[in-house]
Amino acid sequence: MEVYLDNAATTRVFDSVKNIMMETLGVDYGNPSSMHQKGIDAEKYIKDARELLAKSLKVDTKEIIFTSGGTESNNMAVIGTAYGYKRSGNHIITTRIEHPSIHNPLLFLEENGYRVSYIPVDQNGNIIMEELLNAVCNDTILVSVMYVNNEVGSVQNISEISKRIKEKNPKVLLHVDAIQAFGKYRIYPRREGIDLLSISGHKIHGPKGSGVLYVRDKVKIKPILFGGGQQKGMRSGTENVPAIAGIGQAVSDIYENHEQKRETLYQLKRTLIEGVKQIEGVTVNCLGNTLTDTAPHIVSVSFDGIRSEVLLHALEDKGIYVSSGSACASNHPDLSGTLKAIGLKENLLDSTLRFSFSVFTTMEDIEYTINILNELVPVLRKYSRH
Repeated sequence: MEVYLDNAATTRVFDSVKNIMMETLGVDYGNPSSMHQKGIDAEKYIKDARELLAKSLKVDTKEIIFTSGGTESNNMAVIGTAYGYKRSGNHIITTRIEHPSIHNPLLFLEENGYRVSYIPVDQNGNIIMEELLNAVCNDTILVSVMYVNNEVGSVQNISEISKRIKEKNPKVLLHVDAIQAFGKYRIYPRREGIDLLSISGHKIHGPKGSGVLYVRDKVKIKPILFGGGQQKGMRSGTENVPAIAGIGQAVSDIYENHEQKRETLYQLKRTLIEGVKQIEGVTVNCLGNTLTDTAPHIVSVSFDGIRSEVLLHALEDKGIYVSSGSACASNHPDLSGTLKAIGLKENLLDSTLRFSFSVFTTMEDIEYTINILNELVPVLRKYSRH
């Protein structure tokens, strides 16, 4: 039996996504900048995808920029805004649990004279509002906060964050990394006070190498790629039509029967949590006050006395695929900054796995996983003690 529970890393593409991509690869393969019919046919896929994204977010099509994925969207948002508002200030605020595609661009900006404040979170992974507001000052130009944390599934109150920071400094822009949230929540940037929003296609059953950056009209960001001036000069380079068509189709499909899909994910999450809690020496992280305070598709579990890598491969031998943290940072030996930030005990930092679900995950998958964990954990723990 094969059970894939690493959907926060990547998801299987929908068949509809695969089909539309094949059309753009084999039939409508023209360059969308070409003036002949082949180019016009290719350009229509981009136009249709842009309209699907704009409709989903309830924004204008001109506010949608297609990128190569979440990392580029985050880099463009952070670096582009920093340079676009250089005359207004040099202070940026973020949290201690952001993805490396936010953290590392900010390190780059710090090396180039910008000042960055890193706001702590509580044990449930929620930003400490008082600390955030204390950090906002006259030269703050940007606050960047992820909607859903990719490792522990904590969910930030974006509307409240936007309201509070803009009350203190109306000029502050809010960027939201919604890469784990989009497709799980209905997100409307204008309603929630979001100025820039990052989306990744391969987290919602679209293709890898596809992404979106929403930039509110009148927000001025500098491009970080230069070339032929595609996408109104904001993101030069021949558009990746298959990827753009694919993410458009994924957005269309992911929000069909959305509430039912989300409720199913919560049922899977509840079952897994209840199951692993019966195992001795197991801690479920960032549960919040209620289950729905957290994202429906992510569960972080610590197994005292067992190294995460050992348990990960033991599960793999049984056909179960999970993650020991962010897949985007999995090649780095450092322990998770997110787990440290929530105050996880030191002995559990290297004993934590992430289980993440999708619309393809079944209750049978979860029940099988619980049974295998009950079988493996006592044996591995006994072996580890020796």
